[in-house]
Amino acid sequence: RVPADNNGSERDIRMIKLRQKVSGCLRTLTGARQFCAIRSYLSTATKHGIGLFPALVHLAEGRPWMPATS
Repeated sequence: RVPADNNGSERDIRMIKLRQKVSGCLRTLTGARQFCAIRSYLSTATKHGIGLFPALVHLAEGRPWMPATS
């Protein structure tokens, strides 16, 4: 009942809601967790200026991008 906003937290969950709407559901809890983990990884990489494709390539090669610790 709260009007939509364009803040970061809403943008991050928008894709999973769209996926539920298009496919009807996420088939398993494991699949939903994997989808959320990948979306979270890509969202964090984007916020740090890393492109989506390079982040996925590094991930597939077994050397995932990690944000610097402070």
